Amino acid sequence: MPLPARLLPGRRPRSAAPAAAARGLGRARAAAAATAAVVAAAVLTAGPVRAGLFDDEEARKAIIDLRGRITAVDDASKARHAEFAEQIATLRRSLLDLNNQLEAMRGELARMRGSDEQLAKDLAELQKRQRDLGQAYDDRLRKLEPVKVTIDGREVTVAQDEKSAFDAALAPIRAGEFDKAAAALVLFQRRYPGSPYVDQARYWHAGALYGKRDYKNAIDAYRAFVAAAPEHPNAPDALLAVANSQAETKDPRAARRTIEELMKAYPQSAAAQAGKERLASLR
Repeated sequence: MPLPARLLPGRRPRSAAPAAAARGLGRARAAAAATAAVVAAAVLTAGPVRAGLFDDEEARKAIIDLRGRITAVDDASKARHAEFAEQIATLRRSLLDLNNQLEAMRGELARMRGSDEQLAKDLAELQKRQRDLGQAYDDRLRKLEPVKVTIDGREVTVAQDEKSAFDAALAPIRAGEFDKAAAALVLFQRRYPGSPYVDQARYWHAGALYGKRDYKNAIDAYRAFVAAAPEHPNAPDALLAVANSQAETKDPRAARRTIEELMKAYPQSAAAQAGKERLASLR
């Protein structure tokens, strides 16, 4: 242990007051140093705790801020999603409206096509009817147009329907349908009383009666024909047919008188020659 300063040789003891002051100063310094050490220790001890407290607070703030941001982003996302959903719904409605309009347009187009097809069909039908009417009109005109024919060696002009009616009335005789021919020829005479075919109609009407063996009426019809047309080329044949009808009715005397009349009226005719040969059988 070092000796106190007062005991060291060669040194003078100092005054008590300065020593005491020095000791007080030392104690003060020591106390200040101790206090500083305590404060430093406290600071050193409290620093990490406060730093940890500060870190937790910042983390909480960061978490809260992050949560707020996430919530905001989520809300914004939900809002955007709702907006997109509304836009999609609007687009769907628009697409549905467009589809309905398209279907309506398709239906209208189909109706228009159907109308066009119907119009084309109606037009074709109308054109056909017009052609048919035109053809019928032309046919009627042709029927009404007079034609030149030769009747009993004479060229005359008659209407086509008149000629057709006479041909139709005469056709049954060729088929041996004398009843039908007789009725048709009477009808022709009533329908065309002034026709150039009237004399022919009278002659063949009498022939139809003779063909169906109605001799009595045939005699009357032939007589009427000769009386109406004594100059007709068939008048001699008509008188011969009268004589034949009288012979068929078992009246040879009347038949002989008719043949004599025939030979006197038409001596140069083939019918007169045939009647002359027939006289030998009428006894």
